[in-house]
Order: sequence, then structure tokens, then C-alpha cells
Amino acid sequence: YTYASTLSHLRRTNTPIGRDGKIAKPRQLHNTHWGLVCPAETPEGQACGLVKNLALMCYITVGTPSEPIIDFMIQRNMEVLEEFEPQVTPNATKVFVNGVWVGIHRDPAHLVNTMSSLRRRNMISHEVSLIRDIREREFKIFTDAGRVCRPLFVVDNDPKSESCGSLVLNKEHIRKLEQDKDIPADLDPEERRERYFGWDGLVKSGVVEYVDAEEEETIMIVMTPEDLEISKQLQAGYALPEEELHDPNKRVRSILSQKAHTWTHCEIHPSMILGV
Repeated sequence: YTYASTLSHLRRTNTPIGRDGKIAKPRQLHNTHWGLVCPAETPEGQACGLVKNLALMCYITVGTPSEPIIDFMIQRNMEVLEEFEPQVTPNATKVFVNGVWVGIHRDPAHLVNTMSSLRRRNMISHEVSLIRDIREREFKIFTDAGRVCRPLFVVDNDPKSESCGSLVLNKEHIRKLEQDKDIPADLDPEERRERYFGWDGLVKSGVVEYVDAEEEETIMIVMTPEDLEISKQLQAGYALPEEELHDPNKRVRSILSQKAHTWTHCEIHPSMILGV
């Protein structure tokens, strides 16, 4: 076995369906598999499409306790289900934690923003997913194990911040990553861990966010930072840049939607949809 085949084997998934079934649907890629399952790496023949491989950046949650989150929301004006009177607040938003209805909240937008900023500041675990369904008036929080999620760059949408509409990632973070190379190898492991910024540093400083398939439906993802820049210029009233005749990247470039005006996240790199 080669090193690559070992890695590939470690990220393999299996669908428990009879190999001789005639139904094609379970073997086909679904839209929600984007970025979570490799679209190319699958065996030929009987197991085709039933044996899949996780994409490169895909991560399975290990689960975190939900009690602290419920306690925090109760302090933040969430009304517990026992005390809820539907006649008084018919338009309140229902709050679910791991599928259990725990209470209602009258100002869901504020609650979602608070929870989201807590997650970006690493006060609650990065693998907690926050889904606000405006139409159904629901706010769902999942902290359980076994959800498949993937990392994305966060786009700063705070109107007060000067980098509004750009990535949260900036030169400061890149400099910290560059400094990681200069940490001596013979350093004490404890001290090394303190000085090392790395991937965890990016997640903890809110540059990168883990998003699961369900939360992905409530966000807007731009394909590349370049597209984000073009989109920003379009909103400022500039014309689209002229297309180059011999642009080698033309066929992989996504067609920018003129209607989309707020992006919340950005793909780390389009090749991250592939497996090992």
C-alpha cells in the first residue's frame, strides 16, 4: 500500500444498501454533497456511488455539551417552554437545540448574531451549527456528534467595520502563519503550542468557520476571493472587467450573479471539493 492509498482508505464511507439494487438514486451525487464528498473518487462496478470518499477539508463533529448554550440563551431573554404563552407572543421564534424544542425568543436576529459572534470568538465550540429559518420562525442549534461539516473563509458583513464586504483574513493573520515557520523545532512542546498560530489560530480568531450541510443552506458562498472583489466593485457601480480572450481559468470560473449582494462566506479553494 502507498501512503496516499492509506489516507484514502481512512476517509472512506460506505452506504449500507445491497450492491445489486437497481435504484440509481443512492449512487448519484446530491447537491448537498458539495464540498463534503469527493465527486470523482468512487469504485467502478457494483459498489459505484455507494462507496464514497470524504473531501479534503471535510470534518466530522465529535459533539459538545448543549447545556451551557441553553443556560446562556435563558440569560439572553429566551423564554423557557414551560412558561411560554402562545396567545401573548404568536410571532415568537422557536428555539431548538439538537432537535428538542427548548424555548422561544422575541428577537431572533439579535440572538443569532450574538451566538454567531460567540462562535467566531471561540467562546462556544467551532463545531456548533446555528441555523435560522426565517420563514418557519425557527432557530436550530446542533451540538451533537456525527455531523459532516467543512471550513469556509468568513466574509466581514459588519457595516461598522472598515473591511466590510471583504474577507476577515488579513495580512496580520498571514504574518502570524509565516512566523510559525521560525519556531525552533527543539522547543518545549508546551511553549511551542502556545506560540504556534496555525489552523487552530485561524478558527479561533474567526477567520475560518465550520459549516455543516444544513447551515450551508442559510448562507451565501462566493467561489473565490477575486469574485468577491469583482462583486464589491459591481455594487459600487463599476462595470464588469473585460474578459480576457485567452484566460486559462475561464471554464472553471463561476458566473457571477448580478442579484447577489451580500456574501457571508468564501470557498477556501475550489479544489477542496475533491478527495485524497
